[in-house]
Amino acid sequence: MTIYVWGYLQEYEQERNDILEAVDEVFRSGQLVWGPRVTGFESEFAAYHGVSHCVAVDNGTNALVVALRAMGIGPGDEVITVSNTAAPTVVAICAVGATPVFVDVDPDTYLMRVDQVAAAISERTRVLLPVHLYGQCVDMAPLEALAAQHGLQILEDCAQAHGARHHGRVAGSMGRAGAFSFYPTKVLGAYGHAGGTITSDAELSAEMRRLRYYGMDEERYYVVARNGMNSRLDEVHAEILRRKLRRLDEYIHARRTAAANYAEALSDTDIVLPATAPGNDHVYYVYVVRHPQRDKIIERMKSFDISLNISYPWPVHTMTGFAHLGVPKGSLPVTEAVADEIFSLPMYPSVLGTDQEKVIDALRETLATL
Repeated sequence: MTIYVWGYLQEYEQERNDILEAVDEVFRSGQLVWGPRVTGFESEFAAYHGVSHCVAVDNGTNALVVALRAMGIGPGDEVITVSNTAAPTVVAICAVGATPVFVDVDPDTYLMRVDQVAAAISERTRVLLPVHLYGQCVDMAPLEALAAQHGLQILEDCAQAHGARHHGRVAGSMGRAGAFSFYPTKVLGAYGHAGGTITSDAELSAEMRRLRYYGMDEERYYVVARNGMNSRLDEVHAEILRRKLRRLDEYIHARRTAAANYAEALSDTDIVLPATAPGNDHVYYVYVVRHPQRDKIIERMKSFDISLNISYPWPVHTMTGFAHLGVPKGSLPVTEAVADEIFSLPMYPSVLGTDQEKVIDALRETLATL
């Protein structure tokens, strides 16, 4: 049986009764959209992060879009972020009509080079958008200082960092808002698309709530206050997420255990293991390693029925869909260099045990034959 970089079937068997009970409860309730399960999840997710508000939406991309729009971002504005990220980060910026401005990444952690941000700020810059990538946080103190100095807003992309902490502060609680995806692969994943944005700014929260529901005030249905969109989380996924949220710390513990197993078993090889930045509590959404013969390794691992992944093989600025940004190849040298060598090992709570042992043994054998 093939071992994939992510899988949920073993986890589902362990949680099946609870998940099916959640689905049945919603179906029997008579309310499928925008009811007490959504508001319950919003309240509990906000509380987990120590913030006042959570606005649940239908996917992680729209979590960013709704937040950017609520922040007043649109055509003519610039948002500073990175190219070493999932494309939705940049899709969301472009969706509101703003222009993404890229800085490079650190060669060890692959996170935003915060020391390059000041030089990237222009009179059009409105938002700093750090991506808490692979399960750990960007160094936020310098960004907070820059935001205060230049009157900028910070929107954290937390799609890969549920429960991650930076000097004790949880991802998503450090900027004006933090956007999350609950796509099935995530540390906290639904059984389909889901997303949400957290904030302690009551005005921003109210605006995001309007925007996710066509621009209507929730107290005055059918009256559009401003042009919005339809981006609501349904009751089924909200109830599933509520129940899984109670197990989030267990998921993180299992991922950290798996990461420790990899580190111990592979420390004597020439593969470059993940580096954790100072002050970070890593949650290992993905376990990203690096090797100059990456492509050979991935191909040979297939013979062991192990399918690996690359996050991400093509930096966003090199994609034809973003050619209009005019960012030349070579302008982000570290981002481009690591894209040729990084790849991900299987990482999810239920990989612990026999499956992880198979991955480690196969990888060690593969490395020995290069």
